[in-house]
Amino acid sequence: MTRPKQSRAHTLPPTAPLSQQVGGHAGVQVTEDGSLLLKPALPREIAFYQSVRDITDVSTGLHRLKDWIPKFFGLLSLEGKLADPTAEIDMGTVPAIIPAPGMEGSGNVDNTNGTATSDMPGQTLVLQNLLYGYRKPCILDVKLGTVLYDEDASEEKKARMIEKAAESTTLTTGIRLTGFQVYSNRSPDPIVYGKAYGYSLKPEQFREGIENCFPCSISTSATNSGLAASSSSTPGIGLPADTLLTLLTALLGALTDLRECLAGVHVRMVGGSVLIIYEGDWERAAAASGYGGGPGDVEVESGEEEDQIEVEVDEQGEIVVESIPGETFEASSEGSSIDQRPRLYTISLIDFAHTRVVPGGGPDQGVLMGMDTLIRLVDHRKQEVAALIEVEKSGDRTTD
Repeated sequence: MTRPKQSRAHTLPPTAPLSQQVGGHAGVQVTEDGSLLLKPALPREIAFYQSVRDITDVSTGLHRLKDWIPKFFGLLSLEGKLADPTAEIDMGTVPAIIPAPGMEGSGNVDNTNGTATSDMPGQTLVLQNLLYGYRKPCILDVKLGTVLYDEDASEEKKARMIEKAAESTTLTTGIRLTGFQVYSNRSPDPIVYGKAYGYSLKPEQFREGIENCFPCSISTSATNSGLAASSSSTPGIGLPADTLLTLLTALLGALTDLRECLAGVHVRMVGGSVLIIYEGDWERAAAASGYGGGPGDVEVESGEEEDQIEVEVDEQGEIVVESIPGETFEASSEGSSIDQRPRLYTISLIDFAHTRVVPGGGPDQGVLMGMDTLIRLVDHRKQEVAALIEVEKSGDRTTD
């Protein structure tokens, strides 16, 4: 049943820059309660989210992606005190997401192919924050595809991007490890592997990268074995072996499902990523009991609802939301109604600024190549961890 449209004001809590970002561009903000992400967006990315939400023609397969992208709550455009794009902005109070000078037009979007039909204002996507609810979010950003340039790029840029793809792992494997972070159960601070590390990896080093992204905390008996010495397995770093095996088994199934989904979607992704998040806190990871998957269980209304969220700033500097499409979340200082059940992992496609819908064009073969590469790597790591568990069991039997 469709809920009646609400027209009461809400207040978004103060925002701050996203601190746990391993890839992508700067400027992404998160609300203080952590439930919502505010991302400045280009017209094509806005069109993509609108298209997935509103699609009625299933021939392109675009509807399949709804379960594999962050929940889209609407567009945020700032009015009132923030209408002046030259105004000083306190990054700790309100987000720096006002339209850029010269971008104040009211353009429309053609949702068929994801292009702007006229000038588009500088707007911000209001999205589900995929990190919300994680205590120690371990994050892996994997760029997908073999093409790094948009079809309307200049010939000079195309040549430069072709060379860049050939010099990295992009062209031959369909993926690049953009960056990732993991946790030790003994420390509140993450261990971060930045873009430089990802760029430095050769295809033959991918297994090492995946091991570092999914480290295994093991017993002394396994640490002393030759198998453990060849693997990223250290007491206290990463999840316990049994929990990690549960995670990798679930991830493998979800990645296979996502690959099957992408095989039926007529798109071309340039610069898109698959984002993998998993819980690094031992207690919370165990409590999740393998629960995870796509970007959550929040029901987002679709159809004839408006997706423009208009806001003003009150005297205290908080953002007052005048209208929200549907009543799908409660953005207030008391928290959000977004599902807070502990999740072991989340897998999501992200970054669609250069994604095009190509009706009749079939799937993106470079993206499918990348998914196949990633699935093989996760499967290999799963087999390694299973072997480590056997070593631990053997050590325990010897001790007995």
